[in-house]
Amino acid sequence: MIEKDFVTEGLKRTKIDEYLENELERAGYGGMDVQVTPLGTMVVVYAERPGMVIGRGGKTVRAITQTLKNDFDLDNPQVEVKEVDVPELNPKIMAYKIASMLQRGMHFRRVAYSTIRRIMGAGAQGVEVTISGKIRGSRSAVAKFVEGYIKKCGEPSTRFVKEGFATVQLKPGILGIFVRIMPPEAVLPDKVDILPPTLETVEETKEDVEETSETSNSDNVDVSDNEANDEEELEELEELEKTDSEIEDSTEENSEESTEEVEKDEEKGSEE
Repeated sequence: MIEKDFVTEGLKRTKIDEYLENELERAGYGGMDVQVTPLGTMVVVYAERPGMVIGRGGKTVRAITQTLKNDFDLDNPQVEVKEVDVPELNPKIMAYKIASMLQRGMHFRRVAYSTIRRIMGAGAQGVEVTISGKIRGSRSAVAKFVEGYIKKCGEPSTRFVKEGFATVQLKPGILGIFVRIMPPEAVLPDKVDILPPTLETVEETKEDVEETSETSNSDNVDVSDNEANDEEELEELEELEKTDSEIEDSTEENSEESTEEVEKDEEKGSEE
């Protein structure tokens, strides 16, 4: 079944991770990644000190490759070692450091606060350190230290928050150290950046000045043309008014002459 294959594959990855964690604890083991390729299985190991992973003349890495092939049934395993750029942002490495300091007899509060300062100084958005076990006396207890902002649930929590776990054996008993880190590159969906307004300074060049002068000249020419057209229209209107007045005068004279002739005819008719 497909579900069974997923379970067996996940179990194999977990066993490989535990094996590398035990073998490379002093090298600052920071996790691993398994990639299946057509040429074989690529195992990428992240460590704070890659030289200790490789060993003198590649002795350690060859032994790890042989163990992965024989004990974990990996097809043609190839081990690649990469250095962790910022160890303070790797929760596995920081959990091992806390365990090492507790094993040397340092107080758990001092260890937790110093680790949190280092992680936040590296640029993390938030960090949570949990130490559980017999830390105060004969009874087990849990001490939790939080700083910054860290997601607890939802898709951003599983996508961005990195987790690391380590154990340490002390005289009272075993302590468990759990570290959760929100990296600086995590972008949450509810984050909104408001940019400040910017003032732009514009410098005029000779070409801009010439263009503005040309446009102003063209505007002046257009204005003068419009004024000339307006004057011509006014002259035409005046001529039309003159012709209308002349026509009215001529019609009045004709009407007066016609009335005089009618009166004369009437007088002649009365005399006869």
